[in-house]
Amino acid sequence: MSAIGVVFSCSGLRPSVRWLKPGMNFFGLHTAARCAAKDYYEVLVLGGGAGGITMSARMKRKVGAGNVAVVEPSKTHYYQPLWTLVGGGAKQLAASARPTGSVMPKGVEWIKSRVTALDPEKNCIWLENDTKVSYKYLIIALGISLHYEKIKGLPEGFDHPKIGSNYSVHTVEKTWKALQDFKEGNAIFTFPNTPVKCAGAPQKIMYLSEAYWRKTGKRSKANIMFNTSLGVIFGVKKYADALLEIIKERNIAVNYKRNLVEVRADKQEAVFENLDKPGVTEVHQYEMLHVTPPMGPPDVLINSPVSDGIGWVDVDKETLQHKKYPNVFGIGDCTNLPTSKTAAAVAAQSGVLDKTISLVMKNQLPTKKYDGYTSCPLVTGYNKVILAEFDYDAQPLETFPIDQSKERVTMYHMKADMMPFLYWNALLK
Repeated sequence: MSAIGVVFSCSGLRPSVRWLKPGMNFFGLHTAARCAAKDYYEVLVLGGGAGGITMSARMKRKVGAGNVAVVEPSKTHYYQPLWTLVGGGAKQLAASARPTGSVMPKGVEWIKSRVTALDPEKNCIWLENDTKVSYKYLIIALGISLHYEKIKGLPEGFDHPKIGSNYSVHTVEKTWKALQDFKEGNAIFTFPNTPVKCAGAPQKIMYLSEAYWRKTGKRSKANIMFNTSLGVIFGVKKYADALLEIIKERNIAVNYKRNLVEVRADKQEAVFENLDKPGVTEVHQYEMLHVTPPMGPPDVLINSPVSDGIGWVDVDKETLQHKKYPNVFGIGDCTNLPTSKTAAAVAAQSGVLDKTISLVMKNQLPTKKYDGYTSCPLVTGYNKVILAEFDYDAQPLETFPIDQSKERVTMYHMKADMMPFLYWNALLK
């Protein structure tokens, strides 16, 4: 496992907020301003998040400058794992952002447009201005889409106070405001009934909130609730057991199989469906609400020839090569790999995919296998982290010769300080 694979936490892929409608020296800036400089590239990368930028840097070293392009409409690249700490008031939002041009590898063409269709039979894609771009090899790294609009009352509910969400650049600072303004009552934290990126993040902000209220003398006035659509607190038993101990110690209520379906922000009410009794709902008053939105594949992948029945890119779970199209590959949150969607997973996948593509380019069969490695530093306080690392089988796959299910100050500093540095200066390069 690579050192970079060890330390990257929850997903760094670019945010996709459906309800907002917008448009060699590895430290060099790339400033191409055109939509598509050429109509053919040896390697075409869709998406300029963690997976896309990482793979474009690796591919440029294989096929040379000018032969790789990244399709990415966003002007800003975000390191999203930091947003947990932004929502908890421990980091500034600005620290998570860089101009996309500054992270684009020198010699890689940046196509500032959005993909509207994929045609793998003809080895081409279409952009929003009806431009066709062809490729020899295609890497799909389009991330995951947020669907606040699938919860009745959102996203307009975010115009009201006392509600935030660490998953969007537009609402993460509202979490910190709601946390500070808390007086007394229910503080509710949610987990949706869909795949999500960084499955630990919905409860990390809960532990930070509890610690903040303890520090500010408000803890006795807070009834903290974690309403999760899942039937367990975490998918890996070793870390779940440790989290349940913390939940018990800190007097946090966990309600399983509860899915947020409506927010009545004007009344400060959250409506949850009981998944064990479909159609049966319960209403909770809140003084603070943190929403983790439903998520799903980007629109362009739904009903696409490269996707499975749901819309995730259909790749071999060991090689990351597409199951039907041998010159198409996938990485990160947009794939159907059965592992947690995190930037740590992207870091581990990038090394495997690099080897896979190298062999495919030589007409050889891929041999390197991805074991599902992913990592989630579970922030449990302002100076404590449990470092969860595991594989496809939900078995711990730990890096350090210590019990990683214990809260540690060293792991917090790794999450808060070392990981962002390595992300910007190692993984993306």
